[in-house]
Amino acid sequence: MKRVLTLLDSTMINVGTIIGSGIFLVPTTIALYLHSSILTVAVWLVAGVVTLFGALSMAELGAAMPKAGGQFIYLRQAYGPLWGFLYGWGSFTVINSASIAALAIAFATYLGYFNPLTPFQIKLIAVLTITAFTVLNTYGVKTAVWTQNILTFLKIGALLAIATLGLSLPGGEAANFQPLLTTHSVTSLIGPFGLALMAVLWSYDGWIEITYIGGEVQNPGRNIPLSLLLSVLLIVAIYIVVNLVFIYLLSIPGIAGSELVALDAVAVVLGGFGTTLVILAILVSTLGGVHVNVLACPRIYYAMAEEGVFFQALSRIHPRFGTPAISLLVQGIWSSLLVFSGTFEQLITYVVFASWIFYAMSCAGVIILRRKQPELERPYKTWGYPWVPLAFIVFAALLVLNTIVNDPRDALIGLALLLTGVPAYAYWRR
Repeated sequence: MKRVLTLLDSTMINVGTIIGSGIFLVPTTIALYLHSSILTVAVWLVAGVVTLFGALSMAELGAAMPKAGGQFIYLRQAYGPLWGFLYGWGSFTVINSASIAALAIAFATYLGYFNPLTPFQIKLIAVLTITAFTVLNTYGVKTAVWTQNILTFLKIGALLAIATLGLSLPGGEAANFQPLLTTHSVTSLIGPFGLALMAVLWSYDGWIEITYIGGEVQNPGRNIPLSLLLSVLLIVAIYIVVNLVFIYLLSIPGIAGSELVALDAVAVVLGGFGTTLVILAILVSTLGGVHVNVLACPRIYYAMAEEGVFFQALSRIHPRFGTPAISLLVQGIWSSLLVFSGTFEQLITYVVFASWIFYAMSCAGVIILRRKQPELERPYKTWGYPWVPLAFIVFAALLVLNTIVNDPRDALIGLALLLTGVPAYAYWRR
């Protein structure tokens, strides 16, 4: 595969992955936990800083090992081949494939706003969407990336349009920012703020996507760290502005009582037309989410096959288009099967917290590899080392612990699903 992705391409891949449905849904959860406009904005800012710490840490690994596979490569180097395989196994069987299925179903469901669809029609449209993007990505990475750039620009434009309309048209009130602070004691806010922080961190997830496709980035020592930094900073700014507009239009109690915040907020200034605008924004957001995952994730399975620990056919590169065509095909088939199985939502519930285990391990890998491989060329070194990666590791550990404490059954099932990779790894090693 050729290095054809520019800094713009790399940044848009990350931004397109991060902006999903979270910004449209999570503000309601935050308002239910925190009854204060300042705390609401603060939790988005704190989560953004945590995400930035993770991005700054992972950027060192991405610049030092700019290969297809991302965390699969980093975990292999830091902890051994089993841990890299477990990450790739979890990504293929559930984490990424189920995410593609869920986003495709969300896209088809919201498409039903314009014309009612039966449950079967929704699944059929979801599978056709996955199939179309799989075929598109087979025909060359530049075509796929420009498609992603357009979708990401549309996502950003939709959110900025919501913010601009909310601020420029009559309907909002400065009084809606009251109460600025809550009357509750600081100690009583620790629990709710922590739960709100966990919810917001999910909305920032996906910032590592460019490392999956690191083998195709031009000047990776510069562009991978810069794309990680720029994408997170851009998302933090957009999320904070959009949340300020939501509060300005609805107030904290209004957000807490809203099922779809963006829809209700835009309806304040545009009425029924605002509903159509928000539905279109969600359609673009979910469609872009499907595409970027179809684009980037097969590089993980390609890297696994190249290392001899996955189906060998997945390591084949299309002789004409230079894409991991078999890996794309297999991912498309598996994601489509998950759509029709109807189990993808439950599978995501089981294992989504596991991605944060791998995040924490990868950031710890920055420290480990500084000791194990001091001679490794590092075009970029983590700013604030070792405190920045350590801070991210602590937050990731707290998030995982919170999931285990509050939902031990699903956490145990998720761990069991990941551990099915152990016999699979033994098979391929043998």
